[in-house]
Amino acid sequence: MKLSTKGRYAVMAMVDLASHSQGNPVALADIAERQEISLSYLEQLFGKLRKGGLVKSVRGPGGGYLLARAPQQTRISDIILAVDEPIQTTRCTPGSPAGCHNNKGRCLTHDLWEELGNQIYLYLSSVSLADVCERRILGSSGMFFGTPGPSGAVAAQ
Repeated sequence: MKLSTKGRYAVMAMVDLASHSQGNPVALADIAERQEISLSYLEQLFGKLRKGGLVKSVRGPGGGYLLARAPQQTRISDIILAVDEPIQTTRCTPGSPAGCHNNKGRCLTHDLWEELGNQIYLYLSSVSLADVCERRILGSSGMFFGTPGPSGAVAAQ
């Protein structure tokens, strides 16, 4: 599964907002500059995030955006789904009994990919904005993975 820039940029911008807000509105231009994201693209994303109830806008001088709820209560999956980014790993239409083959059958690996999508969603639902801001998501995924050696230990390639 490849997450598009829409979902990645929305998460990056929300982490920036959570990190820099300190209870005060943050201008999209500042987020755009720090994250190197087009301001017009951020405006589109924040319109969706606002409709999704994740941010509030403040108009006027010193205006910008605030988080609509605490970072601990905002899940990464909420952000991705708010910008209409489907978390899907199959070619089939979600929830449809029809498969991706021409005869409407499911491929042999359908259940594998569908469960992968479920696991990705569960993981993104388990991570809060606060977890990312406070760097609490690091784990064994940052290690080098190689081939098992004679003792069963994994050697870096």
